[in-house]
Amino acid sequence: MLAAASIIAEAERTVGIADSDACVRGNLERLVDSLNREFPMSPKGEMMVRSTLLMDSVNRLQGLKWLQDHPEIAAEPIEDPVFLMGLPRSGTTYFQYLFDRDRRFRLIRTWESSMPSPPPGSDPESVTRRRAAWIELQKARGHFEGFEALHLYDDDGSDECHAFLEQSYGAAGLHNLYRVPTYFDWLMDELDLVQTYRIHKRQLQLLQWRSERKPWALKYPNHVIGLNEILEVHPDARFVMTHRDPAQVLASISKMTHNLRSRRCAGPVDMHEVGRDMLHFIQRHVDRIMTFDRGPFGHRVIHIDYYALIADPVREMRMMHRGLGIDTPDDVGEAVSAWCAANPKNARGRNDYSLAQYGLDAASVAERFTAYMRRFDVPPEREGLARAGTLPSGPVHAGNPGSNDPVSAP
Repeated sequence: MLAAASIIAEAERTVGIADSDACVRGNLERLVDSLNREFPMSPKGEMMVRSTLLMDSVNRLQGLKWLQDHPEIAAEPIEDPVFLMGLPRSGTTYFQYLFDRDRRFRLIRTWESSMPSPPPGSDPESVTRRRAAWIELQKARGHFEGFEALHLYDDDGSDECHAFLEQSYGAAGLHNLYRVPTYFDWLMDELDLVQTYRIHKRQLQLLQWRSERKPWALKYPNHVIGLNEILEVHPDARFVMTHRDPAQVLASISKMTHNLRSRRCAGPVDMHEVGRDMLHFIQRHVDRIMTFDRGPFGHRVIHIDYYALIADPVREMRMMHRGLGIDTPDDVGEAVSAWCAANPKNARGRNDYSLAQYGLDAASVAERFTAYMRRFDVPPEREGLARAGTLPSGPVHAGNPGSNDPVSAP
């Protein structure tokens, strides 16, 4: 059985300080309780989960220690950050990789998200060591079969914010890694996301300290559940949100979740259970999007049509830049075009999935998300692909796009 107290205690011994972050211990207790009751782990799986939770606590406490030793880090300004988000599997990682062609923005690197200390500006030589160590670690761990086709990832590429949010156990994506439905609903209804984003900000300040300042581009699909909390921590935050047919999103996140849970579960993962979990997961994300859209700050979100993005990435980047109040330099447009040419559709493998595999009815799913699709003018997948000029020769059914994802964009 996992025990939150022993994980925190070991992290405190490792770093040499007491954990003074408010709420975090309670978050971990909730997560561990849900894991122990709702996710039957294999012995190896439990060891993997504990190792990850310990690493999260160590990384967070190391950041806290740096702040205690160098209080000026707390004054490091995170100015005009751009939060990239959307329903999971709606092209957010693809969009992030396009942002990474733009020299004007700073993105989190893969090795930084999992090994954020020491701050690169305080120890530049550590960057090379940590990058190499991360690549070797990834090779040793390996990925599930078909990972490259399902998720756009490079060992030294840009990374999302999941790791920084997981360090305070406030990441909705934990429900994809593990089956923790009680924890997920508690996160949505009660967890203090303001504190989670304050710790997230602290890690950004550490990475930026004594380094060149650029606006951060911060991708995580699940940022959509914390828009008000982000504004409390970052009043000048800017939001960009991708939109794709929720039927496709649901089928794709079900496949990803099934594969991720299978690596840690004691036995076969029930695919229909995954489908039910993910239907609820996506519904709660959609509800949060719709609520924010109707609120006083809904106008601050720049909305991106997934199908328009894959049809003409440079055009959509220009539109998005206008929304941010900046131009699109020629070299940025050329870099985006070059990256897209080097990473064509299916370059990393074919990505097949369907709603039926997860016990979900396409018509019922489409009806459930009608209001969302109407509000943001989101077409059904077949119509969107036809509009984008990427409709395949074979049939495309709801929740079964076959090989239509650009470079398997999540």
